[in-house]
Amino acid sequence: QVQLVESGGGLVQAGGSLRLSCAGSGRSFSSYAMGWFRQAPGKERDFVAAISWSGDSTYYEDSVKGRFTISRDHAKNTVYLQMNSLKPEDTAVYYCAAGWVATREEFDFGSWGQGTQVTVSS
Repeated sequence: QVQLVESGGGLVQAGGSLRLSCAGSGRSFSSYAMGWFRQAPGKERDFVAAISWSGDSTYYEDSVKGRFTISRDHAKNTVYLQMNSLKPEDTAVYYCAAGWVATREEFDFGSWGQGTQVTVSS
């Protein structure tokens, strides 16, 4: 199993940017597909983005396409979520997750981080 720790969340004004990081430990981290999900207050956790183990394939939720970019650095065992043009509706706790397949489905990801809060003020 892999352990995941997110960082980089915070408070930002609308239109601003943040970069979230997800550091992984454990064997075979580079073999995992990785995903980012988010949960806003009072709502279910939703898919944001995913990347294949190789980094060759990426997937995004429609509302973040063109604004968010998922990437990974195998040498650092880290996955990133670059978030630009942030909107108040992006406010949520953001979670990274590891799985065997890069999909939009939570149940395909078996390891989760503790989450990091992102707050976008208007």
